[in-house]
Order: sequence, then structure tokens, then C-alpha cells
Amino acid sequence: MKRLILPLFTVLTLVSCAARIESSLAADGSAAVNVSMSLEPRMASLIRSFSRAGGQTTGPVLDAPAITQSMSRAPGVASVNFRNTSDSALEGQVRISHINNFLSANGFSFINFQQNGRCVINININNGPVICSLLSQEITGYLEALMAPIATGERLTKSQYLDEVAMFYNRAVSDEIAGSRIIVSIDFPGVITNVRGGTYSGRRANFDIALLDLLVLETPLTYEVTWN
Repeated sequence: MKRLILPLFTVLTLVSCAARIESSLAADGSAAVNVSMSLEPRMASLIRSFSRAGGQTTGPVLDAPAITQSMSRAPGVASVNFRNTSDSALEGQVRISHINNFLSANGFSFINFQQNGRCVINININNGPVICSLLSQEITGYLEALMAPIATGERLTKSQYLDEVAMFYNRAVSDEIAGSRIIVSIDFPGVITNVRGGTYSGRRANFDIALLDLLVLETPLTYEVTWN
């Protein structure tokens, strides 16, 4: 029996959005991840204002080519290709060479894969900012503007964070964040016998993740899948 933790790629979608991620994980640890995401209206307007303040007056709210270029340099990413489907939506695929190398650098890794068949991933308030810094400068910039603890390292409760967002921006934006979820489905190379933090059927594990939990990390997030 082998154990494998869900190779979370959901850090890609750390903005208030509707997101769906489908991944196929190979026995050798490589993965192909298909991503589809779109910003909620209030968040799209807010990010557009960030861009204008920085002198960018044209282009999509979510700049797929810029994110593609930035993420192509991330550790463990074999290839990445995103395209805009609208001004505030994108889709595409990321190929990960091996989960041990994904967003790892200088001895840091939030994934612990062992040859004896055990692999664990943990995202918490201490390693969240490191993960963000290795992923993409564009995404980190969005998160810092949103004062998200996963980027800033500040320790806040979820209610404190939502109050801060409401105070600096408005309650509509904080409500969008509170209501956003990320749906993740992953096909594994064997029949699943147990999932921690999700559901499963056959070879597929499904995870319904509240964006707020990921942004604030008031409680560390750990996911694990076991299959034959």
C-alpha cells in the first residue's frame, strides 16, 4: 500500500474566485494539472484598481501571459501555459516534474515524499509566505495587496482578516472572499482506500476547499490520500 499527500496546486488560485483544478498524478511523482479560474466581480474591480495605481491601464485583470512567464521559473514546474478566456478569467495546464521538487528551494520543502511510500504536505502560517514567494511574483503581489496572512505571515483569525479587508476595501470584497471555494479533483495511480480532508471514489479524490482557510491559515492545512 502506498501513501501520497494531495499535491496541492491550489496556491495558484489565491484570489477571490471561482476555481476548478483537475490533476492526474503518475506513479513516478509527476503531475499534470488543469486549471480554470475566474475572479468574482468585486475582486476583479479591486485588482483592476491595483493595476491602474501601478500605471497599467490596459490588458486583462488576470494577465495569463505574465503569470505563465512568472510560474515557468518556479521550482519543480516542468512547463506552464495559461491563456485568458476573458478579461478576468484564465485556463491552462501546469506540468510538475516531481512533487518533491515543487516549490522547494535551499533545503525548504513543504512536501515530504519518502521512498517507503509516505508523502506529506503541510501549509501553515510559517511556510505559507515562502511557498508564495517561490510560486509567482504576480500572485504574491495580489495577496500582499489583500493583506492575506499566507503572503504576509501575519497571525490573524479568519474573522479578524475579513474585518481588515472590509475596513480597507469594503464588505462586499470580504464577503466574496468568505464565500469563495476551490474545487479540486485528482486521479491517482491506484484505487483509493482513504482520504484525509476530502472524499473519494475509485481512483479519484475530491476536495472542496474554502479559500478563506487557505488565505488565513488559522489552522494548518494537511491533506493525505491512501491507495492500493
